Amino acid sequence: MIKPAALCPVSRTAVVPRNRAAGPGLAGPGSQHGGFTSREEDLSPWERLRTRAGGTTESGDSQHTEAGDGTEPDARFTLANERTFLAWNRTALALVVAGLGIIQLLPPFPGVPWGRHVLGIPLILLGAAVSIIAYREWLRVRYALRHGTPLPKSVLPVVLATTIAGMAILSAIVLLISAIR
Repeated sequence: MIKPAALCPVSRTAVVPRNRAAGPGLAGPGSQHGGFTSREEDLSPWERLRTRAGGTTESGDSQHTEAGDGTEPDARFTLANERTFLAWNRTALALVVAGLGIIQLLPPFPGVPWGRHVLGIPLILLGAAVSIIAYREWLRVRYALRHGTPLPKSVLPVVLATTIAGMAILSAIVLLISAIR
């Protein structure tokens, strides 16, 4: 077992020299711990459990998020991610309301009694899907921010664009069938 040189103040894991020949603090490029690398196996079982649970620093300040989920990013990025999530949920709510409005308030199409439902139900389902996907995207971006990885690409613009284009085509078909009858 390698003796730890110190505990990382952020992750509370033991750190050992990355490059012994270079000495402490002289590790190669990309070193996050000044020449040291985390070695969780060098900790006691109690310290490992506390680290995974989001332990605290010597002063008692929490350096981790819930369940040891990386480090806390700048608040501006976290808040921007939440604003994006809320914007997608407003879009989802608007889709659900539009679908309900079409089904309940739009007069029936002449000769196409099922037309309102064909147009309204997909909008309601799209609203539900956007809400669920938005939550999943929020989690993925949150994870990327906390672990310093590249932000994932969002699938929501493609989902919305293709579904709304499909709804426009479906609306045109319903209107054409209504005009023919």
